[in-house]
Amino acid sequence: MGKKNVAVVMGGYSDEYVVSLKSGQLIYESLDREKYNVYKVIILKDEWYFQSENNEKFPINKADFSVEPNGEKLNFDVCFNIIHGKPGENGELQAYWDTIGQKYTGCDFYQSALTFNKKDTLAVLSKYGIPSAKSIYIRKGETIDKQKIVDELGLPCFVKPNQSGSSLGISKVKDISDLDHAFEMAFSEDDEILIESFLDGMEVSVGVVDFEGETIVLGITEIVPTKEFFDYEAKYEGASEEITPARIDDETKHRVEEIAKRAYNSLGMSGFSRSEYIIMNGTPYMLEMNTNPGFSPASILPQQAKIYGISIKDLCGNEVEKALAKNKK
Repeated sequence: MGKKNVAVVMGGYSDEYVVSLKSGQLIYESLDREKYNVYKVIILKDEWYFQSENNEKFPINKADFSVEPNGEKLNFDVCFNIIHGKPGENGELQAYWDTIGQKYTGCDFYQSALTFNKKDTLAVLSKYGIPSAKSIYIRKGETIDKQKIVDELGLPCFVKPNQSGSSLGISKVKDISDLDHAFEMAFSEDDEILIESFLDGMEVSVGVVDFEGETIVLGITEIVPTKEFFDYEAKYEGASEEITPARIDDETKHRVEEIAKRAYNSLGMSGFSRSEYIIMNGTPYMLEMNTNPGFSPASILPQQAKIYGISIKDLCGNEVEKALAKNKK
C-alpha cells in the first residue's frame, strides 16, 4: 500500500478566503506524512491551482481535478475541504466532486447546501424539537411592513443575510427607524434575509465531529462580546473573549450537548461542524450551523480539540480515513 495523496483544498470565493488559507495551512502542517503525501490546492474565483513546495502554481484540470506539476499527472485520493463560504461550504464543490467521482472530507452536497441556508436549517431542525428564535423571512423586492415586524418580533431584533458563513451584513436593530439601513446591509450580502427576535442570553459555540465512529461534542465555548454582538470583527479580529469550557452548570451543559448532537445526527452531518446557540433560561436556541468552521490556530474548533484531548493530527487524520472509506458514488 503506497501513501495516499491528499489535497488540502483552501481559499474560496468569499471574504473568508483569508481565514481559509490559515485553516488550510494548519491542516497541511498537521497531516501525518508517514501515511499521506500532502498537497496544497487553492481555489479562487479566477483560478484553481496546485501550489508546489517552492510556491510554483500549476492549474487544476477541472475535468477530473488532476494536476500535472512535472509533466506527470497527479490525482488525489482525497480532497480535504477547508473552504469557508462558497463554493466549499454551500454544496457547489461537493456536487462537482460527486459528479467526477472525487472523494472528499466533510459532509455531502445536500447537508452543505441545506446548512448554508439558515432559514431552511432551522425549519428542518424544528421538526426534531430543536428550538430557535422567532423569525420573519424576506426576499429582495418584497414589500416590507416594518410595524408588523416589530409587533411580531419585538425590539431589539437581529437582521441577517439568510446565507450562513461569516457575520457580514448582520445588524442589531433597537429602533424601528434603523430597520431600513439594516435591510440594506443584509441585502448587500444576500437576496434573502432573516429577521430574528432578540434572545437575551449567553452565546455559545459548540464543536461537534464524528470521531472514530462516534458523534462527540468537542467543547462548548462561551462567546463574551466586548461589543454589542459577535460580529465579523469580533470573530476574526479578537474583539470578543472566548471561554472554553463555557461557564454553565452541568444540567445546562448536558442539554446543550444533547441538542448539538441531535442537530448533527438529524441532518446526517459528517466532519467538522460548529453550531451557535443562545442559552436563555437554560434552553439552547439554535442560531446557525457551520459545516466548515474556521480551523486556523486562533479558531474555536482547534482550541476545543486541544482541551478535549484530541490532537489536530488525529482529528485531521480521522477525516481523511473516513473519506477514503466512503464508497465511490
